[in-house]
Amino acid sequence: MSSGIEGLDRVLDGGFIEGASYIVQGRPGAGKTILSNQVAFARAAAGAKVLYVTLLAETHERLFQALSTLDFYDGEKVGQHIVYLSVFQALRDEGLGAIVKLLRNETKRHGATLLVFDGLLNARDRADTDLDVKTFVAEIQSQAAFVGCTVLFLTSTRLEDSSPEHTMVDGVIDLSDDLFGVRTMRRLQVRKSRGTGALGGLHQFEISGKGITVYPRLEQAYALSTEGSEPSDKRISTGCADIDLLIEGGFPSGSVTLLAGPAGSGKTTFGLHFLSQGSPQEPALHFGFFETPARLRMKASKLGIHLPPEPSFNIVWNPIAENWLDKLGHQLLDRVRELKIRRLFIDGLGGFERAAIQRERLTEFLSTLANQLRELGVTTVLTWELSEIPTTAVTGPTSQMSAIIDNLILFRQLEKDHDLERTIAVQKMRDSHFVTTTRKLDITDKGLAIGDRLSSRERSGVTANNSDKV
Repeated sequence: MSSGIEGLDRVLDGGFIEGASYIVQGRPGAGKTILSNQVAFARAAAGAKVLYVTLLAETHERLFQALSTLDFYDGEKVGQHIVYLSVFQALRDEGLGAIVKLLRNETKRHGATLLVFDGLLNARDRADTDLDVKTFVAEIQSQAAFVGCTVLFLTSTRLEDSSPEHTMVDGVIDLSDDLFGVRTMRRLQVRKSRGTGALGGLHQFEISGKGITVYPRLEQAYALSTEGSEPSDKRISTGCADIDLLIEGGFPSGSVTLLAGPAGSGKTTFGLHFLSQGSPQEPALHFGFFETPARLRMKASKLGIHLPPEPSFNIVWNPIAENWLDKLGHQLLDRVRELKIRRLFIDGLGGFERAAIQRERLTEFLSTLANQLRELGVTTVLTWELSEIPTTAVTGPTSQMSAIIDNLILFRQLEKDHDLERTIAVQKMRDSHFVTTTRKLDITDKGLAIGDRLSSRERSGVTANNSDKV
């Protein structure tokens, strides 16, 4: 049974199992009520009937006021496809047995295929023993399963794995919001999933005007996924004829290239050349963090680089703020699929590094992202800013970066006669020949221009550590 939340369905290996029961737990404000109502309205939109039971002493008007600000809320479904029922009075006056009887009758009367029970903690407090809790949960489960009704129990505390409720239900979904420095991250974990291959571990989610959006952890969501693109020996032009000559006509199709160098060395200009070759047959995408779309287009214009119009060329800009690593990864892959992108320029990897709360994930994350882009047939160029003149050992945001990428091009700046001189050198091309000499590089009013190779004296000024390679 689809939850109506795409990312959650993916984490749950397709959605909830019809007729099964789940606990959704988390502290107040974690998102339980929004999640359960989003699922309820999604089921109602599909024509199903939903019974939403609460242990609230007050009316549901305040709940509807809060829900009405969210996109998924549809007031016309309330009372028709979604019936809200408070059982606070029955619990206080008659106990758990009366609740079970009431739910049995109401579920049958409304023909509900989804039952949401908001207030399991209150029901637990009303029980005298653990056996009473087990009996209560088991009776609701059995009568719901008999009519093919899926049950979501909501509780505002995190129950222990050995609690009687956990042993009875088919699945447990834990919602949390944790503080990392000054930032709060919302995360979801499927702690139990009987009979399904749910994705383990923690997965980011956010609450916005759309409701809840779940971003499955990228390295697990795509762990065994292949899009099926066949390798190709086709060459993809860089957009700069002089650079194409250094690498046998261009990048190998579907490869991943890292441009590493200090600020102002020409990495973004290189990327604009690459994107200028976008066409209806090879749509291009700029995925950046630092320059706004307007400034990017102005820069290209001043450099005499003509960027193609949409849909041959698009820009996705994520300003450096509170970005989340998995959200960025899914956003990028979704746009690549949606626009059928074949040329991708990511400027730069520092944006992903800043978004990584746990930096040790970057190797697995970037490796998974690169593999997916290859499988989608995308030729990708990445940038990484170095704070000093690089040697041959360029690690990027992770020490395993050289293994993740296919090609590496180094940009350098050296001081000569009180002036800065730029150079470019191809250090690595996987399964391909390339020119190994370091060349002078200029940024002109027509973009990049490649000059002569450096003399032996000039080469020694680049870096003594790299003289043999040059």
